Amino acid sequence: MKKYILPIFIALSALSVSASAVFYSVYGLSKLFAGASTQVIIMAGSLEIAKLVVASLLYQYWDKINKLLRVYLTIACIVLMFITSAGIYGYLSGAYQSTATQSEIVGKELAVIEMKRERFEEKRTELRDEKSQLVVSVKDLRIALSNPTQVQYIDRESGQLITTSSSSARRALQKELENSVNDRDEISIKLEAVTDSLSKLDIAVLNKEVSNEAERELGPLKYIAELTGKPMAQIINWLLLLIIFVFDPLAIAMVIAANFAFNQLTPQIDPKDYKVYKKEEAKKNLKVEPTPPKEETDQPEDEREKWIGYIEEANIHLNRIKDKGDKSNYIQQFIKHKRRNGVNLPNNFGSFFS
Repeated sequence: MKKYILPIFIALSALSVSASAVFYSVYGLSKLFAGASTQVIIMAGSLEIAKLVVASLLYQYWDKINKLLRVYLTIACIVLMFITSAGIYGYLSGAYQSTATQSEIVGKELAVIEMKRERFEEKRTELRDEKSQLVVSVKDLRIALSNPTQVQYIDRESGQLITTSSSSARRALQKELENSVNDRDEISIKLEAVTDSLSKLDIAVLNKEVSNEAERELGPLKYIAELTGKPMAQIINWLLLLIIFVFDPLAIAMVIAANFAFNQLTPQIDPKDYKVYKKEEAKKNLKVEPTPPKEETDQPEDEREKWIGYIEEANIHLNRIKDKGDKSNYIQQFIKHKRRNGVNLPNNFGSFFS
């Protein structure tokens, strides 16, 4: 059972990588051709499955396939790898573009808010200056009212110098003071409104920055861009190229590796080993049954030699197998393989190895 663990693990790894490549490629191609996404998904999915089958076929039957067909299948598999890589590139670049676009929108919103904030800052500065002038004016008017203007004249009847205050001037100062106070209060109200608006804009900026998930996702890319001194678009393009040049080729390599691992579970017949085994050991146990409807006759010597060779061939590999169950399975597979190739082995061939 232990010998099956690694091949199964390799097969599962190949399946997971291949399935991921198929999903991202098909989804990416459907985005590239959004006008016919359903048709593209069906076409791309069938091509991806065919690519994996072609890779296994080329590995298993490389020496048996017609040379022209072999060349075509190899080229088709390579082209399909490039198509898959293009689909993966489209999927990943679309995901990055979506995040980058969202980040740009948030950046523009922050820029608009910042422009509004600058205008409110200018308005607040103007109101503060105007309020400062009004405060000084009110102060001066109050001082003037506390020191009314003195008017002197000589009384005609008595001829004395009379000093008195101008009531009209006092009324004018009071009127001006009232206007200044009202203007000051109005400006104070406006100033408070502008200050509240600035506070709301500051809170809006803070909320935008806190809730900007796109900016956090692009943070590592920005750090790499700052470190290398390259634009972020160029950095992401390098990363995407690295991913696509590893992803699908690795899937194909894992499929071939899975085929190789499972092939190693069955002992392979090496013609060079035929000369090592002694023919005398096979001759002792050889019993050939006649082939009906012919009468029983001794088999020709050249036919006996062929069967002895088959016994040698099977024994060489049976000696390497320790498990009796595996030996029995191998003998049955050996008989089926030879009969498919036109070799009529005797029915008691398996008894030679008991």
